[in-house]
Amino acid sequence: MITDPASGTLSPFDFNHITKEIPELKKIKCSLDAVSFKRPIDSSNMNTSSWKKMGDFIWKNFNNYHGFVILHGSDTMAYTASALSFMFRNLNKPIIFTGSQLPIGTIRTDGKENLITAIEIAAATKNKEPIIQEVAIYFEYQLYRANRTTKVSSEDFEAFESFNYPTLAEAGIDIKYNFQSFLPYPSEEVQYFSKFDNSIGIVYLFPGMDFDLMEKQFSLSSAKAFILMTFGSGNAPTNKKFLKIIKDFIVKGKFIVNLTQCNAGSVQQGKYETSAQLKKMGVVGAKDMTIEAVVTKLMILLAQYNDI
Repeated sequence: MITDPASGTLSPFDFNHITKEIPELKKIKCSLDAVSFKRPIDSSNMNTSSWKKMGDFIWKNFNNYHGFVILHGSDTMAYTASALSFMFRNLNKPIIFTGSQLPIGTIRTDGKENLITAIEIAAATKNKEPIIQEVAIYFEYQLYRANRTTKVSSEDFEAFESFNYPTLAEAGIDIKYNFQSFLPYPSEEVQYFSKFDNSIGIVYLFPGMDFDLMEKQFSLSSAKAFILMTFGSGNAPTNKKFLKIIKDFIVKGKFIVNLTQCNAGSVQQGKYETSAQLKKMGVVGAKDMTIEAVVTKLMILLAQYNDI
């Protein structure tokens, strides 16, 4: 983002602005090519079409580059990064997302270090192979697995967190890689999936909610799947009407995914009586996935399969 001098608001910009603001990019010991959307967008306007554009470009140019770095607004970065992590299967090179909390051009911007280090990580090799062979997010000295990451702060430089999985690397004087946290390097060919089905909904449970409203939402919706944001380790009300709504939806051949509202921990369906009924009805437990990962994975799975 860049500050509009007339209005004082933040707006998107193209990559040419960055090369002016960060001349250090010319000192990085690798060849860089920059591509930008014709009309850069605020990440709040991100959608499946934009994900496909990114994925298509990477896939078209996959064999021409050692790795890819994507500059992205922080608000929906975890969604886009998660989406690409599921679009590319058996990935054998890095796709690193990064961005900033303060706009490029601001004196104290965090964007300069984030971008420079993200490029260094994307270019890093060991035994002539890329060290990182997956989609990741680099932010404020930490490298995270993309589909394990969520945004946790709109004010701090430490904007992202991976509550249920260790970081992949930490940048200090040296970049220290946590090889034990890496995915096994792939032995099969890379596959690319670019179709999405966004026929999904999210229901956030809360004490005292009106199940009549929920019933209307489920019965009138064209959604093929709902994500049920539950309490604790996947617990939900045992109210008969609530359970009937869930059962009727699943009987239609549709899907419900149980995802905890907690950032840390995992869904354990059946551990308590309040989740046992969900398990019996065929609700899918999301275990310790993030909301960003569940949303994007569902979209891709629904586009590929009739039976998840």
